[in-house]
Amino acid sequence: MLAQCEPLQRLQQRLAETQTRMDAVRPLLPPGLCACVRAGPLDQESWTLLVSNAAVAAKLRHYLPRLSSELKRRGLSPAELRVRVLTGIDR
Repeated sequence: MLAQCEPLQRLQQRLAETQTRMDAVRPLLPPGLCACVRAGPLDQESWTLLVSNAAVAAKLRHYLPRLSSELKRRGLSPAELRVRVLTGIDR
């Protein structure tokens, strides 16, 4: 019954698309930075990368052009890549 639930199917598809994007960009990040970055929400306009703190966010922003180029090369590009710092509530 749940397998036929259209909203659940859409959610599963978006989660898979997010994971595909994360798999594409992970090799482009240094190991120390990669360990602090998680895949976040994906929508029509953007994909958000979630990070553990402001320092990681600042460093990751330097990589955004390269990550965006790789996503475009693979045909996975949202219009914008975003970085969001997780707060204590989000974690």
